Amino acid sequence: MTMSAGWYLRRLSRMGPREVGGRVGDTLRRRRWRSARPVCPAVTGARFTAVLPAGTIASVPPDAAKRLVAEADRLMAGHAEYFGVERDDLVDPDWWYDPKTGRRAPWGYAFDVPYRDEEAVGDVKQIWELSRHQYLTVLAAAYAVTGDERYAERVAEHLRSWWAANAPLRGVHWTSGIELGIRLLSWVWVRRLLDGWPGAAGLFEENPVALHQIWHHQRWLAAFPSRGSSANNHVIAEAAGQFAAACAFGWFPSSERWRADALRSLERHLRGNTYGSGLNRELATEYHGLVLELGLAAVAEADTAGVPVPATVRLVLLRMTDALAAVVDGRLRPPRQGDSDDGHGLIVDGAGTDRWGSLLATGDAVFGRLAWWPAVNGTDVRTPLLAALVRPSSPSVSRPASRPAHFADAGMTILRGPEEIWCRCDGGPHGFLSIAAHAHADALSVEVRHDGVDVLADPGTFCYHGQPAWRQYFRSTLGHNTLQLDGVDQSVSGGPFLWTRHARSRVLVADAGGEGVARWSAEHDGYGQSVHRRRVELTAESRELKVVDEVSGPRAAVRLAFHLGPAITADLVGNRAVLTWTRDGEDRSAELDLPGQLSWRAHRGESNPPLGWYSAGFGRKEPATTLVGSGFADGSEGFTTMLRFRG
Repeated sequence: MTMSAGWYLRRLSRMGPREVGGRVGDTLRRRRWRSARPVCPAVTGARFTAVLPAGTIASVPPDAAKRLVAEADRLMAGHAEYFGVERDDLVDPDWWYDPKTGRRAPWGYAFDVPYRDEEAVGDVKQIWELSRHQYLTVLAAAYAVTGDERYAERVAEHLRSWWAANAPLRGVHWTSGIELGIRLLSWVWVRRLLDGWPGAAGLFEENPVALHQIWHHQRWLAAFPSRGSSANNHVIAEAAGQFAAACAFGWFPSSERWRADALRSLERHLRGNTYGSGLNRELATEYHGLVLELGLAAVAEADTAGVPVPATVRLVLLRMTDALAAVVDGRLRPPRQGDSDDGHGLIVDGAGTDRWGSLLATGDAVFGRLAWWPAVNGTDVRTPLLAALVRPSSPSVSRPASRPAHFADAGMTILRGPEEIWCRCDGGPHGFLSIAAHAHADALSVEVRHDGVDVLADPGTFCYHGQPAWRQYFRSTLGHNTLQLDGVDQSVSGGPFLWTRHARSRVLVADAGGEGVARWSAEHDGYGQSVHRRRVELTAESRELKVVDEVSGPRAAVRLAFHLGPAITADLVGNRAVLTWTRDGEDRSAELDLPGQLSWRAHRGESNPPLGWYSAGFGRKEPATTLVGSGFADGSEGFTTMLRFRG
């Protein structure tokens, strides 16, 4: 996907003067660097001291260690899966190869590489993901747990191969700051986890090639931070990686300055990217997880190096952890809101480890759990490692005495009923900053689960670059459980990560249901003269969810969509659908009575145009049933939907 002149004009219109000036400076600097590449300063006597405390590895739970080793053995055999694409070439990987399209990214000066153009480069996320080197942290962790030097030797072999193939400022791996930041964090943990291996020092601090790469990564990040309207999770990854490297690899004349600057950026942007309630301002749940992981990893490096961290950093991470504990369902699944791309800050666990349970376990170890937190029954490797480095803290701030249900600043409300009926109602802002890059046009959408099973589902994300029709569908209004007027989205897209007009939502009622009926109501102005208002009621005793949609304004064509989860089978007759599914070997069912004023059709796995899909993770999609009702709204009556869960 290449960007047109119109896109550049739209993108420019979302920037302020300071951001424009900064980007002009970046452009000039890139031109200078093309012909003026400096040499890494000489380093002598470097030592790595940011090691794990004695006994840390012994505290890793045996079942978590078993999963880790199984994953490491799979990697050693050359097998991995990224974004729905299986790979079997990881014994000796081609660092520029995209297995999805079969293309290789072109060689050349980094800032000349057209990384958004899939025809020229391939799917850049497929290429970038391997070079985050998070699979190497898994192999290094397997060495730490087992002492088997095969894992360490493979890590060393791949790092030397990567460094040889990716000279500074050459090629696709030097084009995006988030990639450099996460890669630096991975290298810090690789060195830490390999500390008992005799070749560790020779691979890192005694290796001029490694020193050259580490220095150039940090110099790049210091020069080209994400700016202004792009300062979302990317800038936090950049700052966290820069800070971690400057703490653990503080061997260079600029290390102290890099460390101080990165810490200031991290503190500023953690605050700026997080609501007071603790939810991430991008309103994209997976980025909440990414930012929390990055923040915890950065604090671990600070405490290991004895670098004081502003109290606000720990406070933001505490609030993020409490907020996560508040919004997950009974199976520890958070909302599926906004964009998601399976991005992680630090990976040292095997397949099957619950990411969200791991974060809550770490939060318990670092901050202490509250009485209302859900129980975490699983185990992981990462928690004991981070807990051994992070100084436990008990911030002198008030924490919620009971589980919050409404997050007013984020516009998110969680309604809960019996037998793990969970409903998320969305009445919040349309994303973060002027471009709202990771937002979806999902105002007033609902997401409903029963015992962790998606019943009324948020379909997910699926892709970013290269497949514009699918990108448009998965973030469209029709692609969510809400109401569309006159065939257009509530917010106006100007590109795959750009919204030029944002619908404004307002929550009118948010009542968690102390008397057995939970109520929520909100409205938005995304349709100009017409206002869409929605009411939701969850009645505990009858296990009924009622949704009423009202439209005030001129007569308009309506499409009301309800996306079912992939486990749900629907039998639609007229305006009634019987829903069935199985959970833990037990048959479950519900009835969905849909508004009779609309004409209802079931759609499943349609591609032209896309409709009836569910994306469980980035790059993956599967058919799922979507019920769409079509008709007209003239303001005379509302559209009432009833979802009844059977016994």
